[in-house]
Amino acid sequence: MIPLAVVLFLNAAFNAIVWPQFYKRVAKDPRARDADGRPTAFLRVHAVLIGIALVLALVSVLVGVAALTGAL
Repeated sequence: MIPLAVVLFLNAAFNAIVWPQFYKRVAKDPRARDADGRPTAFLRVHAVLIGIALVLALVSVLVGVAALTGAL
């Protein structure tokens, strides 16, 4: 189960490092806000996708811990 845990932890680390940085770039993109400063569909869709990636990172950590402790 150790190889499984390693893969899950690497996945979680990748998601936790990459996606927040990507969100910063998306939020600065001119397509992220309309002329009145309100969030556009571009920003909302990317925020949802990034949120899902971060939830999956959390799940990966939890399953990785379960794999290491023998709970699987």
